[in-house]
Amino acid sequence: MSHSPATRDRPLSPHMTVYRWPVTMTMSILHRVTGGALYFGTLLVAWWLTAAAGPQSYFDFVNGVFGSWFGRLVLFGYTWALMHHMLGGLRHFVWDTGTALEKHTASKIAWATLVGSVILTILIWVVGYMVRGG
Repeated sequence: MSHSPATRDRPLSPHMTVYRWPVTMTMSILHRVTGGALYFGTLLVAWWLTAAAGPQSYFDFVNGVFGSWFGRLVLFGYTWALMHHMLGGLRHFVWDTGTALEKHTASKIAWATLVGSVILTILIWVVGYMVRGG
C-alpha cells in the first residue's frame, strides 16, 4: 500500500525525555517552583501573625500545628525554598551583569545554588534548635 505525501509517516520531534537536562535548566525550573512555594509559605507566616494578634487559645492551636512533625516538615521545606530562591536570585543577578555566562561556570554556580541552599537550610534549623535550648 502506498502512502500519499499527506499521510506518509514522518519522524517525530525528539521528546524532552531524550535529552539530558542541564543543571542550569533544572535550577531555573526549581527557581520558579520555589517562587510559587513562597506564596504558600507566606500565607502560613500571615496565619501565624494573625494568630499572634488573636486570643491565646488560637495562637496555641496554630503553634501546635506548626510544632507537629508535619508542620515542621512544611516549615523546613519553606526554609529551603526561601534559601534556594534567594541564591537563585543572586545567581541571576550575577548573570545580569554579563558575567559567569560560560557554560562551565554557569553549571558550577547552579550546583553551588543547590548545595548552598541545603547547607543554609540545615544551618538555620540547627542554630534555631540550639537557641531554643535543644
